[in-house]
Amino acid sequence: MTDKLKIALAQVNQKVGDLAGNAAAMLEWRAKAKGADLVMFPEMQLTGYPVEDLVLKPEFVRQTMEHAGRLVDATADGGPALLFGSIHSEGGANYNCMILAEGGRVVGRTLKHELPNYGTFDEKRIFVSGPMPSPIAFHGVKLGVPICEDIWLEPVCAHLAQEGAELLLVPNGSPYELDKDDLRQRLVRDRVVETGLPLAYLNRVGGQDEVVFDGSSFVTNDDGSHVVQMPDWEEALAITEWQRTANGWKCLPGQKATLAPFPEDIYRAMTVALRDYVNDNGFPGIILGLSGGIDSALSAAVAVDAIGADRVWCVMMPSKYTSETSLEDAENCAKLLGCRHDVVSIVPGVKGLEEMIPDATSLAQENIQARLRMVTLMALSNSKGHMLLTTGNKSEMSVGYATLYGDMAGGYSVLKDAYKTTVFALSRWRNANNPKDALGPDGPVMPQRVIDKPPTAELRPNQKDEDSLPPYPILDRILDALVEKEQSVTEAARTTGADPALVADIEKKLLRAEYKRRQAPPGVKLGSRNFGRDRRYPITNAFKTGQ
Repeated sequence: MTDKLKIALAQVNQKVGDLAGNAAAMLEWRAKAKGADLVMFPEMQLTGYPVEDLVLKPEFVRQTMEHAGRLVDATADGGPALLFGSIHSEGGANYNCMILAEGGRVVGRTLKHELPNYGTFDEKRIFVSGPMPSPIAFHGVKLGVPICEDIWLEPVCAHLAQEGAELLLVPNGSPYELDKDDLRQRLVRDRVVETGLPLAYLNRVGGQDEVVFDGSSFVTNDDGSHVVQMPDWEEALAITEWQRTANGWKCLPGQKATLAPFPEDIYRAMTVALRDYVNDNGFPGIILGLSGGIDSALSAAVAVDAIGADRVWCVMMPSKYTSETSLEDAENCAKLLGCRHDVVSIVPGVKGLEEMIPDATSLAQENIQARLRMVTLMALSNSKGHMLLTTGNKSEMSVGYATLYGDMAGGYSVLKDAYKTTVFALSRWRNANNPKDALGPDGPVMPQRVIDKPPTAELRPNQKDEDSLPPYPILDRILDALVEKEQSVTEAARTTGADPALVADIEKKLLRAEYKRRQAPPGVKLGSRNFGRDRRYPITNAFKTGQ
């Protein structure tokens, strides 16, 4: 029996399906944890997370277990023990599991009991719930290893405490969303108070399709004190020191990183998600339409900060309605960012389609311009292999103020879950701040005029967004009530102070635009109810709460 333990918390990235790469990375991090007794990794670190329907492919499960066996064998070298997330398959059932290996053998295994099946998660589709876990004996210490969702409800931790667990090590795959840090820490304090046990909360970092992980791992002692805080948005290794006392195990005070506040946290979520999406899918760079407006300017800034100016290609595509101001602002934005900037007029294409479709309505003529821009960008994308970055925001996507197969087209969207008011807040913040690890310029990333001028699509003379929509501060409050809080028209009108008729009209637009959103590109989740993974409404839907 030991009275001291050194547990290394490896807050690292992953790549779904890259079994060999993930395993090799774990061994590299283990080699850095000199002096540690145990190196702990996040949930499903071997496979990547969320693994989704890959688990339903028998060959994937077979190879996962092979690689897990090799990781177990690697611990025969006398180095630190490994506690890592993988898949365990037995009797035709697949389990989300954590494996503790030391000395070339499996010391213990925990199967996840509580399977999340809401929002971004659908684990009941692919995994079987494991039995209530028992503590794992390690160097004479009983370790409780509840896996992620296992601590969001009371029973698993309570059971582990009753079974004699002396401390709780919790591996997580917890995606970022606004205010999640406070929620996690309140949750952990609740479990600590209930069990009387200290708890280490380990999370991963990095982007995976529409979710992004922020890390932000921490340790809370049994008295509720926050003794270790790892950074957010970056890989890190913390070797935590634990001592047995007369009142149980304690973690000694360690590093105390400062987490990014709002809106920096959102901005870094965007850059990390975009960086990993582009790099992990092998795109050489990003192309986007730079209109001189705030959405494309912010998207370009995120792209440059994520992968560097030399890999970002901005294209201004003026029509006869494009103002000189927009041309100047787009050019100056590209200059501030230091990225490539080309101008390709769509006027010849518009004329050609006017000849082909002489009776097109005014709305059709507006959409022709947006779709010609998409055709232009996709042709350039095909020529160089750059991924087309979509630049629309959540306010527009909510009410259908976007052109299907036009400005909605692309491979990824960093603004998909960002309302217009958030776009303004992020733009002001980035112009005054340089995020950590950003590859873009230290100074402003867009002219101030881009932030100050009224938003416009410039698809007809003197067009402004507010010709078709209420002012964005009002619209976004209504959308927050209808989308994030799922309120009825009556409730939303009461909580926002908006005219019930206006709220009912917004709800109607929201429901009618569902078919568009189903065809939108993926984009990073930022809030509690993103379109696609969280909010899954039927396209054909006659129900509404307003008139």
